[in-house]
Amino acid sequence: MELEDSFYPKAQYIETATGNRVSRGSVLCGSQNIVLSGKVIVLSGVIIRGDLANVRVGRHCVISSKSVIRPPFKKFSKGVAFFPLHIGDHVFIGEGSIVNAAVVGSYVYIGKNCVIGRRCVLKDCCMIADDTVLPPETVVPPFAVYSGSPARHTGDLPEATQDLMTDYTKSCYHHFIRVKDMPPQAREGTTKLIDI
Repeated sequence: MELEDSFYPKAQYIETATGNRVSRGSVLCGSQNIVLSGKVIVLSGVIIRGDLANVRVGRHCVISSKSVIRPPFKKFSKGVAFFPLHIGDHVFIGEGSIVNAAVVGSYVYIGKNCVIGRRCVLKDCCMIADDTVLPPETVVPPFAVYSGSPARHTGDLPEATQDLMTDYTKSCYHHFIRVKDMPPQAREGTTKLIDI
């Protein structure tokens, strides 16, 4: 199924040399510690806490509005230490989700309003359903679907998940179209204008 076009005003997004499209309405704390590998979409309201530890995001990822990406921490007798967060390629993070994982593999789908507990490990090609709460230090195996609160293994993904996620994230990027101002189709209500 083909995605519908989403238009965004040119003035509200910064496009980098590697094709990353970052909303001016997002908050990138400690931006010198944040690496976006290319063709990453960061929508408005996103908070990435690079001030706590390094955050590395792979290619063709989509970070939806109002989600929070925060490196995991561990308590020690002398205090708290934060660890780097690595997100793989072709990852979709849904609206309003909080990601506090140690590692998010490639080809991973995280739904809306999810809470990924601290130091979780999401292996390649897995899915976290909408409104899921993943307890701290959970390891999600490849091709698994987790849902519920607390999350449990509730299903499995097809072997073609890698190709499906690759197509989906590339399609999100290609249908995210820059315009100088609102196009006439968007005014008529046939297309979607991204919230700024």
